[in-house]
Amino acid sequence: MKKIDLKSLELPELKTVLAEMGEKPFRAGQIYQWIHQKKATAFEQMTNLSEALRVRLQNECELSAFQIADCQISKMDGTRKYAFLLSDGNIIESVYMKYHHGVSVCISSQAGCRMGCRFCASTLDGLARNLSAGEMLEQVYAMERDTGERVSHVVVMGSGEPLDNKENLIKFLRLISDDQGGGISQRNITVSTCGLVSEIRSLAKERFGITLALSLHAPNDELRRTMMPVANRYTIAETLAACDFYFEETGRRMSYEYSLVRGVNDQPEQARQLAGLLKGKNCHVNLIPVNPIREREYRETMAPEVERFKKELEKSRINVTIRRRLGADIDSACGQLRRRIQRGNMREGG
Repeated sequence: MKKIDLKSLELPELKTVLAEMGEKPFRAGQIYQWIHQKKATAFEQMTNLSEALRVRLQNECELSAFQIADCQISKMDGTRKYAFLLSDGNIIESVYMKYHHGVSVCISSQAGCRMGCRFCASTLDGLARNLSAGEMLEQVYAMERDTGERVSHVVVMGSGEPLDNKENLIKFLRLISDDQGGGISQRNITVSTCGLVSEIRSLAKERFGITLALSLHAPNDELRRTMMPVANRYTIAETLAACDFYFEETGRRMSYEYSLVRGVNDQPEQARQLAGLLKGKNCHVNLIPVNPIREREYRETMAPEVERFKKELEKSRINVTIRRRLGADIDSACGQLRRRIQRGNMREGG
């Protein structure tokens, strides 16, 4: 019998499970507090529960606590990149970054990815499976336990396409922002997508207070199709219309991610095309010099060209920043650490 993943349950669902066990509703509140506020990793830690209930929970339920498979710590800025081992042997990765405004973490939504973006290592071996809401949460909680620091900002931008796992993503967003749960303000949560149009529109109707970040990376459809297979399904016009709908439904300013690739999408004319697409929109552009990966020919744009691209956008009064690059001396591109560990495990096993 498959065990119940308690970390993936919202409080009303947990009350139902406890009621079916013959327990009173307040027990669900106690367990919920142990999981989300005290970050318990084992049922024996829940000392205000009876021993009989703890034994039953152990037999019938699970907490999806992770084992750290690897942790790289940048000597430059203290950024930590974690590889977590899941119960089925899959590896996922998460990043811990300390800023003056607090601690920000970047988490994965899937083990692997099937979107095929050419600049991303996450997609090289395809999609293994979706992560549960509890497994998404546990990345945040595991980093808090390991560092002793409270996380204030969460970005769902690691391995995987969050909107390809929308049902679990929505449950995660409710749990991480619940005052009795994770307690992180929705205004401090960002979800990144490569542009699944129908899912963007569906997420908009949830009316979350989160920031949605679109991975745009090109100012025209022809170029975008060479970089991102999703562009074969949706045009930029369709995608931006969905983003406009998201803004109308939520009132939250859109963020557009643009990874600059040397000689591919970083020319002044392409900056002017991008400005034409976004001029007049309530949005923010985040310029990201691409993290090179061995398996692809893409190389990062150098700092003077990045600044030149930024100034072209600013001429059209577009709000634009250059992402501060953290963890440059470790496996910083999405999917690099996970892939290195999994390939090492394959060699050892065979």
